[in-house]
Amino acid sequence: MPSHVTSTPPVPPSDAARHFAHKLALETDCWDVRETLKEGSPDFVLLDVRGPAAYAKAHVPGATSLPHGEITAERMMAWPHDTLFVVYCAGPHCNGADRAALKLSRLGRPVKVMLGGMTGWADEGFAFEHSTEVEA
Repeated sequence: MPSHVTSTPPVPPSDAARHFAHKLALETDCWDVRETLKEGSPDFVLLDVRGPAAYAKAHVPGATSLPHGEITAERMMAWPHDTLFVVYCAGPHCNGADRAALKLSRLGRPVKVMLGGMTGWADEGFAFEHSTEVEA
């Protein structure tokens, strides 16, 4: 008798490879973002898509504040069209990063979501920055 795990059989390895490759094309994690930022030459723009007050209270070092509700074609003209954006919000309980990723992709912009957002960053034990004013 199959277990709870195997009662639904796994997909063939080739299907699993396609699935996980696609998933990694859409997502990144806190560790990869932090390591890339530490190296000093990120090949992406990190966007904190929460509100300005939340950003000022604490944000990932190197992030730019751009609330998902303010993502427009005109606003995105500040960056070259092929710029990769990595977006994050409060954490797994928040869909702000998904909203931002949807808007950016509909604008034809490359985008990945940083899994875990602020919660994931904190869970990794990484430091936050604080500011009294929000970047424009």
